Amino acid sequence: MAVTGDEAADRLVNANPLALLMAMLLDQQITMEWAFMGPHRLRERLGVELAPAAVAALDPEDFAAAVAARPALHRFPAAMADRILRLCHHLVDRYDGDAAVWTGASTGAELLGRIRDLPGYGDEKAKILVAVLGKRFEVRPDGWEAASAPFSDGQPRTVADIDGPEALSRVRAWKKAQKAKGRAKDQ
Repeated sequence: MAVTGDEAADRLVNANPLALLMAMLLDQQITMEWAFMGPHRLRERLGVELAPAAVAALDPEDFAAAVAARPALHRFPAAMADRILRLCHHLVDRYDGDAAVWTGASTGAELLGRIRDLPGYGDEKAKILVAVLGKRFEVRPDGWEAASAPFSDGQPRTVADIDGPEALSRVRAWKKAQKAKGRAKDQ
């Protein structure tokens, strides 16, 4: 994935499963580029590697301050700090601190269920992440396309379809056209 235009930020999201989960969590009501820069900025502010156990062990007030520091990682920094911490605690409690919750999923339905179960992930965000995993990371258990439909199709509509600046422009143009028609990205 190449969403941010910043090589280090994109590399982090591509290499660190928690960074990917955080970026997807942040990707609402802000630009995709800003959301996907968030994990990189957070790692710099915290001075620790992004790992669920390390983040979950942080003082919640200090963590919230890091998320809110200017420029804030999200337009609702307190809410997002809480969501990220809940996500990390969930990963520690349910997956022994392994953020790659997709590992070992044998079907698309199972993968979708694991992701939908993450704090802060609703149905649409979970489907988009399944599409990201299938299209960008070759995580393709049987039925992944059906589980992530319509985001698994060839229409450039979400972050799952972005591999560079041109693709980002195509996704933006499609979203703008959908908005003008009064339609959602799943239509």
